[in-house]
Amino acid sequence: MKQTKKVALLGMAGALALFTAACGNSNNAGNASGSGNSEETITLNMMHPWTSPNVDNEVYKARIAKFEAEHPNIVIKQDGVPSAQYKTKLRTLAAANNLADINVVWPGADLEPLVEGSLVEPIDGLMDNWKSILPESALAGFNIGGQQYAVPTKQTFVDIIYYNKEMFAQVGYTEFPDTYDKFIDAVTKLKAAGITPISLGNKEQWPLQSSYLSILGDRFTGSDFLTKVVNKEAKFTDPEFVKAIAVIDELTKLKAFNTDANNMDSVQGQDYFIQGKAAMHISSSTVDARIRINNDEGDKFGIALFPSVEGGKGDPVKSAGVVQYGIAIKSGLNEKTKAAAEEFMKYFVSEDLYKELIRNGVVVPATVEIPEDASPYLKEMLELTSKGTAPVFDSIIPTQVVDVVQNGIQALTIGRGTPEEVAKDAQAAFDQMN
Repeated sequence: MKQTKKVALLGMAGALALFTAACGNSNNAGNASGSGNSEETITLNMMHPWTSPNVDNEVYKARIAKFEAEHPNIVIKQDGVPSAQYKTKLRTLAAANNLADINVVWPGADLEPLVEGSLVEPIDGLMDNWKSILPESALAGFNIGGQQYAVPTKQTFVDIIYYNKEMFAQVGYTEFPDTYDKFIDAVTKLKAAGITPISLGNKEQWPLQSSYLSILGDRFTGSDFLTKVVNKEAKFTDPEFVKAIAVIDELTKLKAFNTDANNMDSVQGQDYFIQGKAAMHISSSTVDARIRINNDEGDKFGIALFPSVEGGKGDPVKSAGVVQYGIAIKSGLNEKTKAAAEEFMKYFVSEDLYKELIRNGVVVPATVEIPEDASPYLKEMLELTSKGTAPVFDSIIPTQVVDVVQNGIQALTIGRGTPEEVAKDAQAAFDQMN
């Protein structure tokens, strides 16, 4: 963790320099309409990445609307930023000390620079609100230096393989392949049968990095590899990690992906699969609502994890997961704006929110009773993801290196570069930060 912190701090050096220059604005945060009477309206700016049609995004926005209806003196002015651009905008605003009053943040390496820059407020005084429903494991990534800075809304498993049972049966697989060799055999047979094996929408670049490389890396290297890289005890150029990257190269050479994968965004990639144009789609547990729960034909789609690989150091029952969408309050708000922000946080992240997410098939990190009307698909998802958690690549590795990896593996899908070159470029980017 100590080394991770150093990396994150170096990555934010420019940001913190700008923060220092901009500190004259630090106490002007918030948008309270002044020091008038108690009936005055307070406007809270909130930045979030909830712009795609995922079911949890709709739950969040409905929760905000309900808060406003029940708190007529508090207005939530939303700034929805597409997820592919969200972290960049968050870093840019942090560099200028211009964060929104309420921000969606990620744990670990993404949160540390904000804490080091004193840009987000400790919320230890609010934690009694969640002590009965949020376990320590769910809060750990948002706890830095013994202080809590955010609370999560959901648990996301990024590597769920959705597969069309009918198409797999057509090529002789009544169950999803449990080894890499069988997986490649299925891909080859699907292609020979005129079926696109995998629907991929990688226009935003994160799908191959997060949904693919997170679990491919884990299968080959084991779950401690990324932490070892950060601690300089391992390198991206280690043979096992190069083998993980090489899977994307092999799938490309087998023409496993749809030809327009890099012109299609992640939602279009889901649609391509849902419409029966491909046999598989690899994405997060969040999209289960679109693919199965809210789909009249959802039962024809199965879920699975990436199979075991020969000689791999990882446990093939693990799924790559991370707690997501931590809600954090900007530091330096005036008294009334801070009080309004805390009121919003307590209302928004609540047992009611978690139950509504569960009701819509979203996995949450909280210990709450599962509503009777929850989707039967959720139980299957919980069972699939309950046997251990592998790390998500971009929750451990600094953003600057993630960008290099994303560019490199996207290039592989158009026949440019090699797995070795991607690994070498990633290591060089990491070394430059140290």
